[in-house]
Amino acid sequence: MLNIGSDSLTKTIVVTSGKGGVGKTTTSASVATGLALKGFKTVVIDFDVGLRNLDLIMGCERRVVYDLVNLVNQESSLHQTLIKDKRVENLYILPASQTRDKDALTIEGIARVMHKLKKSQFDYIVCDSPAGIEKGAKMALYFADEAIITTNPEVSSVRDSDRILGILQSESKRAKMNEEPVKEHLLITRYNPGRVREGQMLSVDDIVDLLAIPLLGIIPESSSVLDSSNAGKPVILVPESEAGQAYSDAIDRLMGEDRPHRFMETRKKGLLARLFG
Repeated sequence: MLNIGSDSLTKTIVVTSGKGGVGKTTTSASVATGLALKGFKTVVIDFDVGLRNLDLIMGCERRVVYDLVNLVNQESSLHQTLIKDKRVENLYILPASQTRDKDALTIEGIARVMHKLKKSQFDYIVCDSPAGIEKGAKMALYFADEAIITTNPEVSSVRDSDRILGILQSESKRAKMNEEPVKEHLLITRYNPGRVREGQMLSVDDIVDLLAIPLLGIIPESSSVLDSSNAGKPVILVPESEAGQAYSDAIDRLMGEDRPHRFMETRKKGLLARLFG
């Protein structure tokens, strides 16, 4: 169990991928919420400067006064910039700026922010990375202790995720300091067993074989993800949805618990469904 309040035990988790539109922000919101529900003091940071979306999914867009760039430039304090979630105890949001570009972020400035968060007794720092491999994405992964590689079951998405793995292994702070490597986890999103069976998507085994990192979870394709995002609510807070259950399972595995992987097969239809479609 973590010793809450110990600076050295704060873990930084980056949620990343090479491709856009694979569900990184949805994942960041649910992972941070899931960790806070476990009792850990958690902050989720939006690194997508200029295109922020995390505050929308977290339902706090109207409460943004200061942002990450203000904090990096020492134009606001940590207390002024952090937004406390109204639904989940121990959960905080650090939004991105909509009016600046990613060049406003510097390693030195982000290092100061990370130090302040650790001194504020956060157990987990979750970094929501922008897509691609440009400065914002590299900044998000630089300080990572662990990485959740988020990919769709498509060849282009998996290929881009493989490229991100190479960057993690060469350009993270741990790599540059010759420390223990970043711990990598694979999260497959928008998985549709029916389309896999028809050859339209890669299977779980295909993706695991290609990326060769441990499987953290499989998030099924579900309308509840879009519905909850539009409502400003992380889908992990919708326990009746399969996607919400899958994220909860992933959090348990992140904590070292043994959970079977669900939602890998199409659900069998009942008699009425077969008769009436």
